[in-house]
Amino acid sequence: MIKIVTTEQMRAIERATDEAGISYADMMQHAGRAVAEIAKEMLGNDATGKRVTVLVGKGNNGGDGLVAARILKEETQAEVSCYLTAARGDDDPVYVATRDTDVFITIAEDDKQWRSLKSLVANADILIDAILGTGIKLPIKGDTKKLLDMTVRSLNRRRPDPDDGQLIRPAALPHRRPTGTRVIAVDCPSGLECDSGELDPAAIPADVTVTFAAAKYGQITFPGAEAIGELVVADINTPPDLPDLAAIPIELATGDDVAALLPQRSANSNKGTFGKALIVAGSVNYTGAAALAGKAAYRVGAGLVRMAVPQTIYPILASQLPEAIWLLLPHDMGVISTAALGVFFDELGNVDALLVGPGLGMESETAGFLRGLLRADHQTKKGQIGFLSARQEDTAQPDRSLPTSLVIDADGLNLLAEIEKWWELLPSHTVLTPHPGEMARLTGMNRDAIQADRIGVVSQKAAEWDCVVILKGAYTAIGAPDGRVTVIPIATDALATAGTGDVLAGCVVGLLAQGVQPFEAAVAGAYIHGLAGLLAGKSKPPRSVMASDVLHALPEALAEIEMTQFFP
Repeated sequence: MIKIVTTEQMRAIERATDEAGISYADMMQHAGRAVAEIAKEMLGNDATGKRVTVLVGKGNNGGDGLVAARILKEETQAEVSCYLTAARGDDDPVYVATRDTDVFITIAEDDKQWRSLKSLVANADILIDAILGTGIKLPIKGDTKKLLDMTVRSLNRRRPDPDDGQLIRPAALPHRRPTGTRVIAVDCPSGLECDSGELDPAAIPADVTVTFAAAKYGQITFPGAEAIGELVVADINTPPDLPDLAAIPIELATGDDVAALLPQRSANSNKGTFGKALIVAGSVNYTGAAALAGKAAYRVGAGLVRMAVPQTIYPILASQLPEAIWLLLPHDMGVISTAALGVFFDELGNVDALLVGPGLGMESETAGFLRGLLRADHQTKKGQIGFLSARQEDTAQPDRSLPTSLVIDADGLNLLAEIEKWWELLPSHTVLTPHPGEMARLTGMNRDAIQADRIGVVSQKAAEWDCVVILKGAYTAIGAPDGRVTVIPIATDALATAGTGDVLAGCVVGLLAQGVQPFEAAVAGAYIHGLAGLLAGKSKPPRSVMASDVLHALPEALAEIEMTQFFP
């Protein structure tokens, strides 16, 4: 997996790489090559007449830009220009090598009125931003701020007027993409603070950011993440077994990683082979949540899904999910009642994974059901609540053990938050799936504070609660009790709609039922769900995507992930 590091950790990795025999000069060559390759892809097969402008800062970031400029001059037909924020002398071999390829070079101190800068930026097909690296501190001031402001103002990013002032029927309007300069940021957009994600008002937003060896916290933390565009993590020849890198427990998930987590399937199998999931969900006001979760569990491969729902909503759900087995629970005005506990435990039987929460509602009767499920009104120890063995119960009572693979979602989390020391009532590695608002209720923290340190909060609380925590949102973060955190590299407004969380919960319980371990099921489920959101947002405008669209995109997402197992 790709690591996520602080700027200080990255400096330590670079030092260790240098000590391992890969010099800083070698790393710079690899970095510049990676940037140049992205630019070559953008230029296409014929770069004749196209212009590339590289903005070169004083430090190593500028050196990476100079290497990219030299490679593009040598290997393409593009017109390549460099604009240096400060002069570099003949003692700088990277500068000399680029100058000697006849790259056009101008220096800021010779451009008092910014005329050259404005012309080079406005006329560029590709702008490579190599001004400021990962070590900057905000705010940006002085001449650097002026240069960034002028660059942003000069960028040619205007959308063309589709009708050129003529009156044309809407159906006749041609489909046109935005035109103008595409921006590649070297390591990070100039103006982004790479530890906090803070973004200076003068920052240059990128279409693609090419970072090196590892992702940085600020690249996946808003508002800075908004300026990243597509993030490419490029190899600079850092040894993969470097202790400084391998010891970092914070990672970014990839499709290859998730493909390796999916359970293998054999042709010699039956529905029992792939596990049985039980989903306690739904109420008279939220029937759709149960259906979305149940369908998602089937779509990720669960062999059998049993739905435990209030009896009154069964007629609505039965036709939506004919593949399910149904457990009809006693209800009070359409919500699960405390009386359902007896029916639930009597029929629990052989279940591999349990999901509680989608669409349950917040009524007191349902709260009583959850308290009884977790035996919250009994004096018990961690790991025993809801998991008491028969010898701990009255021998005349039925066994009330629950499956050890448990997911709590949505209203289940909100009801949980009302129980004192609720984390003591859960089995180890229970999977919790809060969005930031639910996380605020579970922790008592301010929502903004959670969002400002998503990775830190999820890491701390997963360890404190001995649970796997999926903190949903842009760049969903998943924490394990042992300190591991994996971030899903997906942010899309297509998932910002009601019901998508129910699909995620169904994905996770479906994978748990197949025997995937809790943290791994959480990571794989969140990645599959996020990719399905992206795919749904490609088939229609993201603002038009509904949770059912995400559900329907799950097979395509799985197919795309599983392709990596055969075509790496």
